[in-house]
Amino acid sequence: MSSKDLDIETLSIDQLQVFMAAAEHGSFSAAARALGRTQSLISYAVQRLEEQVGLVLFDRAGYRPRLTEAGQALLPRARRIVGEVSAFHALSRGLSAGVEAEVCITVDAMYPMCLLLRALLDFRDRWPAVSPRVLVGNMGAAVEQVLDGHSLLGLVNPVATQAPELELRPAAFITMVPVAAPHHPLARHEGELLTEDLRDHVQLVLTDRATRLSQPDRGVFSSQTWRLNDLGAKHSMLLAGLGWGGMPEHMVRDDLTAGRLVQLPSPYWDPHRTLPMSVAYRRDARLGPAAQWLATHLSSLVDEAVPTPGAQRVQKHAAA
Repeated sequence: MSSKDLDIETLSIDQLQVFMAAAEHGSFSAAARALGRTQSLISYAVQRLEEQVGLVLFDRAGYRPRLTEAGQALLPRARRIVGEVSAFHALSRGLSAGVEAEVCITVDAMYPMCLLLRALLDFRDRWPAVSPRVLVGNMGAAVEQVLDGHSLLGLVNPVATQAPELELRPAAFITMVPVAAPHHPLARHEGELLTEDLRDHVQLVLTDRATRLSQPDRGVFSSQTWRLNDLGAKHSMLLAGLGWGGMPEHMVRDDLTAGRLVQLPSPYWDPHRTLPMSVAYRRDARLGPAAQWLATHLSSLVDEAVPTPGAQRVQKHAAA
């Protein structure tokens, strides 16, 4: 039978599932037990599939059937088709029950990525048919994404308290620390750094893209400032010694431990002061079941310790 003679409408998901079971369990009898069918039905389904595609999928010459080259080539495709059909059914069931197809969330760059990843892993397990869309913003810009309806949820900083339209739930508390590269003049300064010590050196300051909700400068002591709208770029410039500035402690903990950055001693930076982050959504928004679950779950992580990526890697290898 040539490929032109193949009528794809005669193929069934059940045939592909039988094909997959036989390949994964190593025999038709084991596949029959796994699927709760007789061995003869499994053999017939595989034979019928081979006739329809015009290829031998299993070599039956030995004690156990073995996949042929054609069978090995088609097995990943069969898995993909069955997986897509399963996802189609799951999504259709969810939509009929009012579950969203997608949940969009904007995350302030200060929010610990490790907590977001943990939440998304749990979200995937709980809502496998719902696709998250994740955007990243800074300060007021992240809040405006939620206010304007571009995102249903937000993980935002205290500038969100300026918007009475938003419902806010505690999500995390971020400790900010002043840092500089070890070869920076401020890193070699002896004793506490006072205003007159800080003002003569370039300070790297995160700026806000927001057009309506802007956050006033906080912790700016230098008369020379370089403004950046990307926290990753600020981190790289700090490592390069282009200036000093404040960073979330969880983002530079590995750098401080390795000596790539130095925490600056200054009485103006209270080590016990934290930056509160919140889960935000419009009070008039209609959150579907998945969005409601995600908002609640993110809020439940508020008291979780914030490990660094390096610490996570060490824990992973130790567990292995």
